[in-house]
Amino acid sequence: MLVNSGTVDIPAGGWPMRMFVAAPRAPGRYAGILCYSDIFQLTGPMLRACTRLAGYGFVIAAPEIYHRIEPAGAAIPFDDAGRTRGLENARKTPVAHFDQDRRAALDYLATHPQVASGKLGAMGFCIGGHLAFRAALEPDVRATACFYGTGIHDGKLGLDEDAGSLARAGEIRGKLLMVWGAEDPHVPEQGRAAIDAKLRGTGVNYSIKLYPAEHAFMRDEGPRYDPEATDRAFGDMITVFRGVFAS
Repeated sequence: MLVNSGTVDIPAGGWPMRMFVAAPRAPGRYAGILCYSDIFQLTGPMLRACTRLAGYGFVIAAPEIYHRIEPAGAAIPFDDAGRTRGLENARKTPVAHFDQDRRAALDYLATHPQVASGKLGAMGFCIGGHLAFRAALEPDVRATACFYGTGIHDGKLGLDEDAGSLARAGEIRGKLLMVWGAEDPHVPEQGRAAIDAKLRGTGVNYSIKLYPAEHAFMRDEGPRYDPEATDRAFGDMITVFRGVFAS
């Protein structure tokens, strides 16, 4: 499916928030997916992943998660200095700001002319996986895919030592997909087990996929990229989204 893409700036918490938006070129109404990046914001790998998802028949909106800190259009380099910069930006951002931005982005998608009524979802990578998990707490989000989400098991997100995301898992009403790399040091086996136990104990409709891969294995730049695991994990997401939004 061919895709049109561009950027929009919307108000969010008193600041303009730039988002990359991609949608099928074919006329129609589609599910809208809020897409969260890792700490490096809207880099080439993130834009390619979003465009690929749109090509499966979804309208996607990917916000710059540090729009209060970084200038509009800033993509952080994949190097040591960039990693430090991205992590420092995260440590400066309170969870309340992430939550304000989420609602603004979802409201934008809900009113997009190509988004069907009542069909909203979310996905994200790394810190974005945690942000997507929090999006799943929203009552109008019907399906969510979290790829190696950091801080879900121990509560760490941005400036907050404990965002309380996992404790609120019982609020999730939609379908949830959790994707992990077995060799990911940021989310160890004990952390994955804690998440699994909490989701199971609260009756969330969820599934877990574990691949023999490292953290950030879906980022198609750098030594950790695993093409096969990426394709399989991406397919897991498409299966969930199409299953939920088919009707």
